[in-house]
Amino acid sequence: MSKTKTTRYDLAEHLRTPDEMAAYLEAAIEEAKGDAAFIAKALGDIARAKGMAQVASDAGLSRESLYKALSGERSPGFDTILKVVGALGLKLHAEPSRA
Repeated sequence: MSKTKTTRYDLAEHLRTPDEMAAYLEAAIEEAKGDAAFIAKALGDIARAKGMAQVASDAGLSRESLYKALSGERSPGFDTILKVVGALGLKLHAEPSRA
């Protein structure tokens, strides 16, 4: 029996358009249930899709600090989240809860 060759799945390769990126972030916010690190990880996926160096430059952060902030291992400050969202060309919005 031959071995099956697998490759690592990289979500960033599938986030091609601003609409796909916005939909992914929206879904992550809904699923996060208050977990800021989860949302940061989703922003990291989007940033990798756009190019981490460019996003870091546009956000006024070093590439290394951007990787750390969006690793999903920590909860970055809200100011960092806002800088990254703006650098990604996305907007956050609020709407009334229907719960």
